[in-house]
Amino acid sequence: MEAATDEAAPAAQATLRCQFCGTWNRIDAARAADKPKCGKCGKPMLLDRPVALDDDSFARTIADSDVPVLVDFYADWCGPCKIMAPEVDKLAANYSGRAIVAKLNTDLAQNTSQSFQIRGIPTSIVFLKGKEVARQTGAVPYATLATMLGKAGL
Repeated sequence: MEAATDEAAPAAQATLRCQFCGTWNRIDAARAADKPKCGKCGKPMLLDRPVALDDDSFARTIADSDVPVLVDFYADWCGPCKIMAPEVDKLAANYSGRAIVAKLNTDLAQNTSQSFQIRGIPTSIVFLKGKEVARQTGAVPYATLATMLGKAGL
């Protein structure tokens, strides 16, 4: 009789920039509820709410994540973006540890917005291992955002 091996699956990791000091941190996504702290400044990495991205942090965040990353491309002046914001917040809270939910202000991150041909806002894109797997333009409810994450295996 063979002994059962107890091999743990590798932890799903994400690389995020600390919103307080700007240091890059490798996070075990499954331990998001434990409120991981920045390795440099010790402040919490708030994974239960959308992570703010910019031109400098976008590429590394989506490429260095083992979990899906949903990015809400928005602008502060956009009415439909404001209407959709609570749905994005709720998604971040409910998928904490299973996905990263992020926001990118298209007015402040024009290079990234142009590279993904964002022509209307809000636009939501789901990335898995750096590749786009789902896209939706226009304000959508929580259920649609959750369905988009489902296309990335959630």
